[in-house]
Amino acid sequence: MGATQAVRAAGEGRAVWLLGGRYTVKVSGEESGGEATVMEMWMHAGSGPPPHNHPGGEALYVLEGTLEHHLGDKVIPAGPGDFFFIPAGTDEFFVATSELKVLITYTPGGIDQFFLEVGETPTNDGLPAPMQGPPPPEFIERLVSTAARYGMNILA
Repeated sequence: MGATQAVRAAGEGRAVWLLGGRYTVKVSGEESGGEATVMEMWMHAGSGPPPHNHPGGEALYVLEGTLEHHLGDKVIPAGPGDFFFIPAGTDEFFVATSELKVLITYTPGGIDQFFLEVGETPTNDGLPAPMQGPPPPEFIERLVSTAARYGMNILA
């Protein structure tokens, strides 16, 4: 499987709504020949992924807004221009402390399929309604089991 060129203008890419955010695939694992997945994540304050780890590396660049990134036992505040590289197997998650846009690169590629499988098709070009309380148990069960199929371990 070889890589192909991928060019996306602002706002382009396959998007889903997930956990109070809009996750847009900028480069899929298939397009990169399995080398990487690149995603833009835009979310409301208070949103973010649950604690997790995965078998590949992750690079996160803050485009707009602020977050608190939890890396193992460390909590690191970050804003526009801040960058993180998270090695494979690291327990981590982040919480948006304002409306937030980040660009995340996962290596190897393919994890985009997880997001596309568990997310919802957006009904407009913006964000979904902010989450009101925790997701329902049946969604959490689906999230955990789907993540496991892609090698990701949801910790909470």
